[in-house]
Amino acid sequence: MSLQVDIRKSWKDFSLNVCFDLDKGPLGILGASGCGKSMTLKCIAGILRPDEGKIILNGRTLFDSEKKIDLKPQKRRVGYLFQDFALFPNMTVAENVGAGLILPKKEKQEQVCRMIEKFHLTGLEKKYPSQLSGGQKQRTALARIMAYRPDVLLLDEPFSALDAYLKEQLLLELLELLQDYSGDVILVTHSRDEAYKICPELMVVKEGLQVERGRTEALFRNPAYLETARMTGCKNLLKAEKKGPHELELTGLGLRLMTEQPVPEDVQYAGIRAHYFYVPEEPEKEVNLFRPLDFQETEAPFEINVIFHTKENSPGIWWKLEKETWNRLGRSMPPFLALSPGDVLPLR
Repeated sequence: MSLQVDIRKSWKDFSLNVCFDLDKGPLGILGASGCGKSMTLKCIAGILRPDEGKIILNGRTLFDSEKKIDLKPQKRRVGYLFQDFALFPNMTVAENVGAGLILPKKEKQEQVCRMIEKFHLTGLEKKYPSQLSGGQKQRTALARIMAYRPDVLLLDEPFSALDAYLKEQLLLELLELLQDYSGDVILVTHSRDEAYKICPELMVVKEGLQVERGRTEALFRNPAYLETARMTGCKNLLKAEKKGPHELELTGLGLRLMTEQPVPEDVQYAGIRAHYFYVPEEPEKEVNLFRPLDFQETEAPFEINVIFHTKENSPGIWWKLEKETWNRLGRSMPPFLALSPGDVLPLR
């Protein structure tokens, strides 16, 4: 399977300009609300029409502005799972699964039965959406989509309206269901956890533009851009200037840090994940040393969040650590914290 997308669309106060290809999935599109994630999916599905560009799926042109090709949504073989699942409230589970299937009656019934069994909906065939749990609604919506064998599956923040416990359950169910799907999959989300768990490939989008694309694990480990670091949960994003091939200065703190990665000429920030600090046994041997002046702690269910400063009126720095570690420290700030050069992220 392969999907090629190269599209542009402008509104009064927003422009979308994305270009990517996909031959293995799932691909995650990660970005803040309003960055153009859902718009991208709607253009692929044919719900929105780009101003210019191309969309090609498995060699079939779905959209080409120059050749004036714009296939209708029902002819694109694209499955779109909406945030609210978009089930028909006046139809039963079986009727929802069969909605949109254009087949002879017997074949349609057989296909619906296959989907009911495949998506673990047996016994729910005559129930209406209002009688279903969140997980059952999601499986019904997926069964309806998969019934007509789409070439690509678009997941539009399918967990955004769910509580944390149900979200975890449905995420595991979705991963299991996707194992048997051979087509391309795109998940749009603003949740780094969802993207990390579901998608081996990740694309970060900001204000309608692609910021960075790559293997999900690699982007979490070594983001090159500020927005990627922010969206992957980096708490400390500090203004920085280059001072050497592997050295930068935190301009708001007056501190110089050594890096393992080469510092680019256009570096603007340093990213430091809050879990990366440690208490050094021999501070004089450390190359990246912080001397906290003060601190403020807040307690989370399973960890402690500490915000400290290294000089007056400087930006606060986050340090996250396990409660057990904080208790061993007497719930007080140590005189020094250290940071490995490999844990300093130079960001454009």
